[in-house]
Amino acid sequence: MTTGEQTEHRTALYVYGIVPSDVESDPEARGIGDPPSPITLVKHGDVAALVSEIDAGTPLGKPADLSMHAQVLDATSGVAPVLPLRFGAVVAGEDAVTEELLAEHHDEFRSALEELEGKAQYVVKGRYDEQAILREILSESDEAARLRDSVNSLPEDAARNDRIALGELINNTIAAKREQDTSRTVEVLEGACVALNVREATHERDAVYLACLCEVAEQDELERVVGELAQDWEGRVELRLLGPLAPYDFVVTQQPQG
Repeated sequence: MTTGEQTEHRTALYVYGIVPSDVESDPEARGIGDPPSPITLVKHGDVAALVSEIDAGTPLGKPADLSMHAQVLDATSGVAPVLPLRFGAVVAGEDAVTEELLAEHHDEFRSALEELEGKAQYVVKGRYDEQAILREILSESDEAARLRDSVNSLPEDAARNDRIALGELINNTIAAKREQDTSRTVEVLEGACVALNVREATHERDAVYLACLCEVAEQDELERVVGELAQDWEGRVELRLLGPLAPYDFVVTQQPQG
């Protein structure tokens, strides 16, 4: 065997998030890596870190890695409070997890976990039906209807300016409707949630994009409220409720230094 082939195989710990120390890890749960390693706990006092072993030289950032990071945290959030760490937190070993993360921030983590006890994040996301929202805009705006008729009746080159103007009018109108519909959704959800965070739209036809911190025990009530809103908007907005998830929008967790 050559010297190069005798290079020592080094491992490290990937850290997903922080949980109370009395949480038990699922022996079947696996984390990031190929092959994936079991999810285990590194404990210190009243807090613990969710970790799994990875090859120290493994490059991270593949879609599967990101998905597994979220999957581990979201699965935990349904049974225990969890403080998620940003993707990519890798440390040398258990001593580094204990000394650089858990011991240094123990009281801060314990307090945050106590605040999150029994709670999880849910996401309410709605998208306008393309044809329905266009019909709505054209029925409400004489200018939009005029531009649409011009675009349909003129040759493509001649209608260029009107086509651009119509696109801008539609985009601006959707933005205004998004603001109105988001405000309505916030009002509807306020009684069912502890906290709300309005997220930036990720698609031009997004109607609503909200993160909600709610009591897991009140999930049925949240589903009822969102269901009623979905019925009101049937055919106009496709509304979805996602969760329980880790509280990504509501906590800021210290990262280990490596």
